[in-house]
Amino acid sequence: MKVFAGTDIGKARETNQDYYYISKNSDDIKLCVLADGMGGYAGGEVASNLAVSSAKNYIYNNYNNTDFTVEAIINLLKDATQYANMIVYEKTRQVPELGEMGTTLEIALIVEDKMYISHVGDSRIYKIRNGKINKITNDHSYVENLIQDGTITEEEAKYHPKKNVLTKALGCTAFIEPDLLVEKFMENDIILICSDGLTNMLSEEEIVKIIEENPESPNKALILAANKEGGMDNITVIVIKDED
Repeated sequence: MKVFAGTDIGKARETNQDYYYISKNSDDIKLCVLADGMGGYAGGEVASNLAVSSAKNYIYNNYNNTDFTVEAIINLLKDATQYANMIVYEKTRQVPELGEMGTTLEIALIVEDKMYISHVGDSRIYKIRNGKINKITNDHSYVENLIQDGTITEEEAKYHPKKNVLTKALGCTAFIEPDLLVEKFMENDIILICSDGLTNMLSEEEIVKIIEENPESPNKALILAANKEGGMDNITVIVIKDED
């Protein structure tokens, strides 16, 4: 398994409020975590960093106590997400100037041939198989709700004035209920975890083409392409390729 990752401030922001973590090749744990922070000049940066580090530490500290059934691993990710939420939420209560901060959070843990996912917010996880891309996660956003109930189309959602309004984010409430998913991870599958700074700039078709044409540095190529299209937000990508 190869993992390619990177983050970039983009062309329009003054700070990078995205944060990510990927485990080392030598680690027994195959873990990727990504967060896209929000809330004030420094708040988003603090929230994303806290969320990623808290979730990562929780998983590392409790991984060996897991019996590795599907239910147990899912519960580990759920507990890690709720722990990270508590850490970020408490920080908002302790520091008044950080009171409006929050963050998305994507956790992807690969165990044998399965990928376990915890998802909060509008960062995304995709699976590319045989050249076809499938969005695994559903955005926790106002416009996603409009799409789901048929009020607007996906094309209309791209230009909706409330496009960036989230319906769920880490650290905004005392308790969070993440989406929890299990995906089969097959040979030659490609997983993309990314902040909306990528998907707001590039179509799904463009993303697949860039990854396929840049097998040795898909992370750098995706960031470069998003910046060429305007780079209106921070851009963070994690690309996981199974090449056994």
